[in-house]
Order: sequence, then structure tokens, then C-alpha cells
Amino acid sequence: MKPTLRFSGYENEWQKLTIDQLYIEVIDGDRGTNYPTKSEFLDEGDCLFLSAKNVTKSGFEFVEKQYITKDKDAALRKGKLLRNDLVLTTRGTVGNIAHFNNSVEEEQIRINSGMVILRNSNPNLSNDFLYKSFYTGAVTRHIQKVLFGSAQPALTVGEIKKFKIGFTGIEEQQKIADFLSSVDKKISLLKEKHALLTQYKKGVMQKLFKQDIRFKDENGNDFPEWQTVPLSKLASKNSKKNKDESVNTVLTNSAKDGIVNQGDYFKKDIANQQNLGGYTVVEKNDFVYNPRISELAPVGPIKRNHIGQGVMSPLYTVFRFKDDSLLDYLELYFNTTMWHRYMHSIANFGARHDRMNITTSDFYALPLPIPSEGERAKIVSFVNALEAKVSAVKQQIELTQTFKKGLLQQMFV
Repeated sequence: MKPTLRFSGYENEWQKLTIDQLYIEVIDGDRGTNYPTKSEFLDEGDCLFLSAKNVTKSGFEFVEKQYITKDKDAALRKGKLLRNDLVLTTRGTVGNIAHFNNSVEEEQIRINSGMVILRNSNPNLSNDFLYKSFYTGAVTRHIQKVLFGSAQPALTVGEIKKFKIGFTGIEEQQKIADFLSSVDKKISLLKEKHALLTQYKKGVMQKLFKQDIRFKDENGNDFPEWQTVPLSKLASKNSKKNKDESVNTVLTNSAKDGIVNQGDYFKKDIANQQNLGGYTVVEKNDFVYNPRISELAPVGPIKRNHIGQGVMSPLYTVFRFKDDSLLDYLELYFNTTMWHRYMHSIANFGARHDRMNITTSDFYALPLPIPSEGERAKIVSFVNALEAKVSAVKQQIELTQTFKKGLLQQMFV
């Protein structure tokens, strides 16, 4: 068997052998009486003790860390990593893999019982190549086949030893691994660029709405001072109910994605389609406040409806601005945290801590900073240009990831 895409000069047939036949040791994580208790995990220590959060689809992720002492490390029998070991998750989120190579700064690492170590002692098998092999369709399909029908997915050591890995000569293996590593490096750099641009955009928006950054008019003169206007003066409440149930497109307000079709977003209809009479009819460019608190929206999100006519839960507050020239500007403003302090100041946190409890009058008293129309246009244009750069980098990431996926399908058997 041969892959469809190869480097020039290589014509030999590939082989497929199991993990066991390739002399790859499968080592289970630590468990039993010496397993660290909750109080024995530290924010700092001698040995990093991996949790499932540390091994993702993209490799190691060390945002959250837990450590154990040198004495506790010495009391454990197995699960200690050596350089070039692979770590594979076997419970919960199954099949994530990471490579403990020289790019990992941590020196002492152990794994828990929800993972295994793959330790390669075969001189004819590159560790980098083996790592990349676990992202190919052949391995992922085998994992899914083993897990199919299980209420609590888990991989056993026995099943892992049956995994078949296609391989070629060591020189070609390394060429493949190096090439894919260069693609991974490009993806990593693009992600870093995207994160920096996103953070820069967020910081600039805060400065714009705090008026730390101001624009000049076409003649180089200052724009007029901003006014602070309550929401009630700029918008009217939309209370139109779907009494005849003529509208059956149910929309929802997502903190992450804004106003979306409920059926598409949740892959099922949450609302009772037979009882939409009490729902509010919303139109395109209406703004919607969802009082539900989340990590992304600590006071609940306010989002603009770009979809069109639909109905929304009466739990939401729907309002419509009287001046269309405010829409783009205020959509940007509600995507900042500038208005959060006011919402916290008027909220009455009752029995439900996951929802803001705000009176209608207090909500519509929300003070909004309003610059002149000319300065609003400049703010919107500037932020949109930044957003275009962020989106362009995001698209580059997606295209490069798709390119990598194609390589994995064509460069392996």
C-alpha cells in the first residue's frame, strides 16, 4: 500500500502494524491508594500532574495547572513522562493526544488514570511521525468504532494495542513529520496573531467609548462633545405579541453568536411550536436583551437582529431605535463592557443567580454615550476595518487547518 501524496524519490510500499507489533509500550496512569487527594494538589510544585483539560485536540494546553510535591511524586508507581512520550486521553473526552517533546517547558510531568502513555522504543519509528499518525482518519475511525454504543466512552490498554499504524522508512517518516510540523507552526503563529488582533480590537474599542481616542472631522476640527442619553429617549419597547401565531420562526439570543434561529442553533426546537401566541414578534434591526448570565455575558447580552422577522421568548426585552443612524454604532457599544457597571448597579439578585432581575424602568434608564453622527461614522468605519483584519486571519487559520486535514488524508495510509 502507498499514500496518494509522497515526496519525490520514495516508491516503497508502506506497512501497517499494530501498536503492540511496533514495540510501543502502553502505560496506564496513576491510580490506587497513593493517588493524590484534592488537598495534595498545589498551584505550584515539583511535578505537574496532568488533568484531562491539559490534553486537547491540538496537543498540550497549560492554562490551568496542578502540581504535586517531590515526595508525593516519589510515592507513585507509574505514569511519569519521559521526553518524546505521547499522552493519549482514554476516558471522558477520548482520543486527544499530546507529544512531550522539547517544545514543552515543563520538566517533571505525571498523568492521571484517564490517560495512557505511549512510549516508543522502536528505532525505526519516528516519535514525531507516530504523533502525527494519531490525527489520521484510520486511527480516529478505529477509536470511534471501539467507543460506539458506550454510555461512558473509554479506551482500554488492550484496545489501544490493537491500533494499526501505517509506516514507511525512517527517512520518509521524518520528512512527513517535519513538513506537517511546519504547517502546525504556521497555524500556531496565525492563532497567536488572531489573539493579539482580537485583544487589540477589544482595547481600542474600550478607549473609543471612554473617549480616550477621539477623531477629527474632515477639516481637522474637533467633533462636538458627546451627550449621555437614556435608552428610553432613543428607543421604544417592542411588545407586539404573536397573537394569531402567524409567525413561527423562533429566534434566540446567544451570547456568543448573537440572534440566531433556535432550531438551527440547538439542532432542535426548544419552543413549543403549538404555543407561540405569547411570544414577541421581532423585526430586523430590533435589539434584544437576554437577562441570562453567562461567562461570555456577565450581565446578559444585548444583540441586534440581523436575521429578519421571527418570534422570541417573552423573557427577553426587545426594543427598537428611532434613528437608524445609531444602529451600527450602538451595536458596537453593546459588544463592549462599558454598560455593565450600570446593569450591576440596578440589578436585584433574587432567588435565581443565573438571571439579571431588572425593572423595566431601570433598564430603559440605561445611559448611552452618543457622539455626533460624523464621529459615529468614523468609529464604526475604524472598528469595522479592524474586524475585517481579525476575520481575514481567522479565515487563514481555517484554510490552513483544512489544508492540513487534506495532507493527513493523503500522506498516510
